[in-house]
Amino acid sequence: MTNDALLDLEPGLARLPPEAGARLRLLRPELHARVLGAIRSALAGQGRPVAVRNVELGVRTAVDAFAEGVADPARPMGASREVFHALGRTEFDEGYRVDALRSVLTLGAREIWSFVTAHEVAPPADLYLLAGALFGFADSLAGAAAEGYLAAQRDSGHDWALARRRLIALLVQADPPGEAALRAAADAARWPLPATVAVASVEGTDADHVARAVGGGAVAAVIDDAVRVVVPSPPGLDPLKRALAGRRAALGPVVDTARARLSYRLSQRALHQLAPAAGVIECDAHLVPLLIGWEPGLADHLAARTLAPLDGLRPAARATLEATLLAWLRAQGQVIPAAAALHTHPQTVRYRLRRLRELFGDALDDPDARLRLWLAAGAVTSR
Repeated sequence: MTNDALLDLEPGLARLPPEAGARLRLLRPELHARVLGAIRSALAGQGRPVAVRNVELGVRTAVDAFAEGVADPARPMGASREVFHALGRTEFDEGYRVDALRSVLTLGAREIWSFVTAHEVAPPADLYLLAGALFGFADSLAGAAAEGYLAAQRDSGHDWALARRRLIALLVQADPPGEAALRAAADAARWPLPATVAVASVEGTDADHVARAVGGGAVAAVIDDAVRVVVPSPPGLDPLKRALAGRRAALGPVVDTARARLSYRLSQRALHQLAPAAGVIECDAHLVPLLIGWEPGLADHLAARTLAPLDGLRPAARATLEATLLAWLRAQGQVIPAAAALHTHPQTVRYRLRRLRELFGDALDDPDARLRLWLAAGAVTSR
């Protein structure tokens, strides 16, 4: 483990007045409290349990090492890196993401920087030296934590299923993963990181079987009671469609790997909302239904408001006019294609259109109103 000193990270610290280090040493208790409070608040805001002992150890180690390093820039930092190496192992053992400590360190570094500038620890002309040393030091500690995390992962007995699940969880988490964290997780799962991916959601829990059946570099894990398959694209898409032909599944769109969560969320929603009993539904072909169905109740509200002129009709008559309206809109106002889609005579469609014009009036000719009618009619006819 490297023994870097702050002087190695920012050689210009040798020019810093000695008073800067002495002042920072004196302010350590106040700085401890400020950084610790900020980190506790951030973790609580994320809904993450605050392991007080670990947080306090990390804050005290980082603040003390930085203050001592400013006072003595040649002082080795190996001991503080060892502490964060151990904290990285703890993060893995407790099931947190590989980049969680980096986020905490970044927040801590910002708080230290804000404190240093507010308390005029160094002359304004020399503050850039402290900035270079501080953020380089935070990166060094984050690197030590990542090394500890990956060491714990290796020591866990190479549980590839766990490594793959951690990889997929990282890909689909709410906050986009950092590139270093993503590469580390991919390496741990022995998965060559592609430029683009698609995520499929498959009904069932047989993740290993699905991954083997799909092949082509696919990785799979059970998340939220369904198999989530991540495939490199485009090479992995055709094998996936063939392998899942008899399964109830939804395939999300192709996206940059760092944006895998979008593909995951669309496939997850499509599996619950649109997928047939068997076969793969492709989200790209159903973006409008997914959009209007994204917020629970939104489609019903849109339909109730937009199709209100049909409220006085009997259910059978209403359903007939709703289907005719949708077919006509899809046919861009042409009667013959609409009649073909409805398997009825064009004259019948013309008769129904006259009735629709009586009910909706000029809305049938207004582009914005037609879009709302299309979405509303599509929502009710897909129920």
